[in-house]
Amino acid sequence: MIPQTPTDSPLDNLHIRPATEADVPGILTIYNDAILHTTAVYDYEPHTLEMRQSWFAARQTEGYPILVAVNAAAASAATDDAAAALAATDDAATDNAEILGYAALGPFRAWAAYRYTAESSVYVAAPARGRGIGQRLLAPLIEAAKARSLHTLIAGIDADNAASLRLHQRFGYAEVGHLRQVGYKFDRWLDLKFLQLLL
Repeated sequence: MIPQTPTDSPLDNLHIRPATEADVPGILTIYNDAILHTTAVYDYEPHTLEMRQSWFAARQTEGYPILVAVNAAAASAATDDAAAALAATDDAATDNAEILGYAALGPFRAWAAYRYTAESSVYVAAPARGRGIGQRLLAPLIEAAKARSLHTLIAGIDADNAASLRLHQRFGYAEVGHLRQVGYKFDRWLDLKFLQLLL
């Protein structure tokens, strides 16, 4: 059973919504920080804006959801400022929203028989970690997977990422595999764990 998202979140102004193309730079900032400073991504070099735009377009074409957590208060303030000068639009609010995290689904494997399986990922901006944003993102992502008639979700998580492991286990993911020393980053070998949620 999937736990309900807590109502007493420390971020009262947090808003979860589908990502738009205007959110891609904010998503890129979070992703590149994870590349450069964590083992959440097994990559070395930061991605370019064009790379993230291609990723976003591919997910949109394939029908995979991407959700963002935004500071609704910041977005509202930006909209109010814009309205004072000129008629504000929803796009103006989106463009000025502070992206605090994002979650996405993507293909698990390329072969056709994996069509009912997807890989899930959740990333939170470094200054906003430890404040419950990950669980606020993961709950609706799981619901979006169900709405897409997916059967199971897979999460690949670095074995030392205790916070991410706890988050996924809280939502019913179970460890189904432990691959030892499959990555090398920051001058050390990395273990990768696979967690699975049957929907």
